[in-house]
Amino acid sequence: MLDVRRLRLLRDLAQLGTITAVADAHTYTPSAVSQQLTVLEREAGTRLLERTGRRVTLTPAGERLVQHAEKILAALEEAQADLATTELTGPLRIGAFPTAVRALLPSTLVRLARDHPRLDLTVTELDPAGAPRELRERRLDVALVNDYDVMPAVEAGETQPLLDETVYLAVHGAERSVADAEGSPWIAGTPGTACHAVTLHVCRAAGYTPRIRHTADDFDAVLALVAAGQGVSLVPQLAAGSPPDGVTLVPLAIRRRTSVAYRGGAARHPAIAAFVAAVRDAATAY
Repeated sequence: MLDVRRLRLLRDLAQLGTITAVADAHTYTPSAVSQQLTVLEREAGTRLLERTGRRVTLTPAGERLVQHAEKILAALEEAQADLATTELTGPLRIGAFPTAVRALLPSTLVRLARDHPRLDLTVTELDPAGAPRELRERRLDVALVNDYDVMPAVEAGETQPLLDETVYLAVHGAERSVADAEGSPWIAGTPGTACHAVTLHVCRAAGYTPRIRHTADDFDAVLALVAAGQGVSLVPQLAAGSPPDGVTLVPLAIRRRTSVAYRGGAARHPAIAAFVAAVRDAATAY
């Protein structure tokens, strides 16, 4: 009989790429993960991993078993959702990127607390790139994630679309396009964030590499820097609000898309459904 916990380790190895990364995600030692995967191979009756020095890759049988593991783990989520009562109790762990925490979550949390007072709501602010792992490792139950239509989307489990926003070029001078801003300094998110990556992508598509002078992940800070004449930046609609005096927002043909993400099979869980309904209501203001 295949053990579900070991199947999860194999699935995570396929997604994270190394045994060390899997160990870190589960707070195991690498040797403990290796031992569990060896046991899984015995349970499966076939070789699942190719070991070349310190590198580990999946065999064709291992890749097929990962596909089955995804279905099995989703079915377990569905079973848990089906057994959940309509009287919502217990924790609901929510992850969201900073602008969503400020713009969408306050009214969402008020509605959930009013309609389901026995839910224990907690919020974690994080970059969308970190949400898939937090969901996979069950440190979050639901997350707000985003991607840009000019770049490939990050795989984040099951998702439902929530919001589609205009992206603006925030300027203090005469720039009216990304091409116009070639000689201007830029303000971008910190390296590794989606905001930083989209800045690089958009500028390179216009034929140049941006000269990034400042990095900031809070869009209020970004707009304040633009107002101070420190550079130009990309700002999505959700974060634009009322820009400071002297800042002009130039709409671009770029869209940022926000989605609600959760583990596969969890869509029917009453707590997830309640969150989706509440955050959809909050998003109508935008």
